[in-house]
Amino acid sequence: MKTSKPMEPVTQRGDRNENAWGVFLVFLRLGLTSFGGPIAHLGYFRDEFVNRRRWVSERRYADLVALCQFLPGPASSQVGMALGFSRNGYSGALAAWAGFTLPSATGLILFAFGISSHGTTIPVGALHGLKVVAVAVVAQAVWGMARNLCTDMPRVTIMVVADCIALLMPSALGQVGIIAMAGIVGLLLFKPESAGDHLPQPITISRRAGVLWLTLFFGLLVGLPMLTALLPYQAIADVNAFFLSGALVFGGGHVVLPLLQTAVVTPGWVSNDVFLAGYGAAQAVPGPLFTFAAFLGASMNVAPSGLPGALVCLLAIFAPSFLLVAGALPFWEQLRGNLRTQAAIMGINAAVVGLLLAALYHPVWTSAIHEPRDFGIAVVAFVALVFWKLAPWLVVAGCGIAGWAVSLSL
Repeated sequence: MKTSKPMEPVTQRGDRNENAWGVFLVFLRLGLTSFGGPIAHLGYFRDEFVNRRRWVSERRYADLVALCQFLPGPASSQVGMALGFSRNGYSGALAAWAGFTLPSATGLILFAFGISSHGTTIPVGALHGLKVVAVAVVAQAVWGMARNLCTDMPRVTIMVVADCIALLMPSALGQVGIIAMAGIVGLLLFKPESAGDHLPQPITISRRAGVLWLTLFFGLLVGLPMLTALLPYQAIADVNAFFLSGALVFGGGHVVLPLLQTAVVTPGWVSNDVFLAGYGAAQAVPGPLFTFAAFLGASMNVAPSGLPGALVCLLAIFAPSFLLVAGALPFWEQLRGNLRTQAAIMGINAAVVGLLLAALYHPVWTSAIHEPRDFGIAVVAFVALVFWKLAPWLVVAGCGIAGWAVSLSL
C-alpha cells in the first residue's frame, strides 16, 4: 500500500510528480557538469534542488544527506536516487541514477575501448581549474547549510566539534561515529515542541516493500559469494566482486579503489597498468567515481568484457545503493516525524555541516589551492555562485578556462 501524500510545502514549486524523463534531464545536466568528487556533488545538488528548483527544503535535504552518510556506498548518488524517488517513485530514482551516471560511464567505456585521447586532450591547467571550482561549490554548501541548520550556540558547538574530530580522525568509520554521537547529543539537548514542521518527502514506498528491498540486499550480500564458489562462471564472479565493493564501503569515491584493485588486479582480470590508466581518466570526467567500474568491466581480460562487461560491473556496484535507499527511506520518513527523532536529527544535521567543513579543508582545499592564483580563482567562483547567482555549469566552465589560461601564462 502506498503512503498518502501530504500537502506540498510552500517552499517548493513545480509538479511534484514530474515525469521520469524530466528527472533524467535534470540529472543528466548535473552528470555533465558536476566535477570535484562526492562532497562537491552534494553542493551541486543543494544549489539545484534546494535553491533553484526547490524540490526540497534545506532541512529535508540535510536529512537525506545524513541518511546516506549512514549507508554504505556513494553518498551523492544515493542522495540523487532519494530525490528521484520523491519526484516519480521507482522510475524517478532510476532516471536520476541514469542521468547522473551516464556521462562519466560513457566516457570511461570509450576510454577503455582505446580512445586514450579522452583522458589526455584535457589540459592539465583546465583539470586543476575544475579542482579549484570544487572549493567554491563546497564552501557555498557549507555557508548555506550553516546559516539554516546551525542557528543557535549548541548546534554551532556541535558543528565545530564535529569538524575538529573529523580532521583528527579522517576515516569513513570516524564520520559514522561522529554522526551517531551527534544524534545522541541532540537527543539529550534539544526538545522540539511539536512535529508540525515535519514535511515528509512524498516517498511512495511502503514499509513492506522496504523490508523486501533490505532482505534482497542482505540475501545477495551473503548469497553471491556462495553462488560464486558453486558456479564457476566469470559473470557471477564479476557481479559478486563489484556488488561487495559497493556494499561494504563507507565514504564512497576513492575509498572503493583499494577494494576494486584487489578484486580485479589480484586475480589477473585487469592489469595494474590498465587499472591505473583508468583511474587517471576517471579524474577527468564529472559524476560519481563509482563509474570506474564501467571502465574495469570493459577492460576485462576474461569474458564478459567490452560493453557487456561494463554494464554488468556498473549495475553490480550501484545495486547495493539502490537496494539500501529503497529499503531505508520508508522507515526514515516515519522516524523523522517522531519528536525524539527530530531532536536527534537536529544534532546530526549540525554534525553534517561540520563534516562538510572538514571536507572543505581536506581533501578539497588541500588538493586544489597551492598558489595565490588558485585562491583568487576560488574566491571569484564563490562570489559568482553565492552573490552573482550564476548557474553552476557556467562557473565550472569558467574555472576550467581560467585554470587553462593561467597554466599557459606560466
